Amino acid sequence: MSESSPKKTASWKDWHIPFSRDRVTLREAQASLSALGAKQDDIPLMIQLVENPRFNIPGFDIFHGAVDLKTHDHIHILLGRGLLSKDEAFTIGFTMGSTNKVTTLEENLYTLFSKHLYPKVYQFNDEDIHVFKDATKLGFISDCQPLDQIDYEKYLDRSLRDIRQDIGLESDLIIAYYRIEKRRYPKSKASRRLLD
Repeated sequence: MSESSPKKTASWKDWHIPFSRDRVTLREAQASLSALGAKQDDIPLMIQLVENPRFNIPGFDIFHGAVDLKTHDHIHILLGRGLLSKDEAFTIGFTMGSTNKVTTLEENLYTLFSKHLYPKVYQFNDEDIHVFKDATKLGFISDCQPLDQIDYEKYLDRSLRDIRQDIGLESDLIIAYYRIEKRRYPKSKASRRLLD
């Protein structure tokens, strides 16, 4: 791995490539995540039914921004988020919001699923829901391309900085929100490490 590539970590709870580490290539970041992250078959069916486009009914999208696990991992990396619950909430919310198609009803329905119907270990708490809703709004006001529609394979050997610029992901917007989240949740490991 290059000097700028991510360090190996012992646990998925510790995996994180801060937004500022933007010289890492998507391939390098994906390799470090793949060593620790879940496989598609490890994800409970309830979550796959809600979040994986493989389960969409043609012509009837319940949740906009649904992606497969590999694409979801790429989005985690681009947004500089780890794998903790607030990271998941932000990644899912921003992805949904970036489609510019999410309604308040859809946002509330996803909140219901993630807080009450997901398996216990995957459920969002009230703080996570707040982060999810913030991220949905940020994705909506961002001028970036819809994150669920990007062909990430063509970007594997490019730096995160170049990819963000190419897809129009506004670094200033993300960093400003991360400052707010860090102040808002000072006891949260996910929020504290955002600006490392």
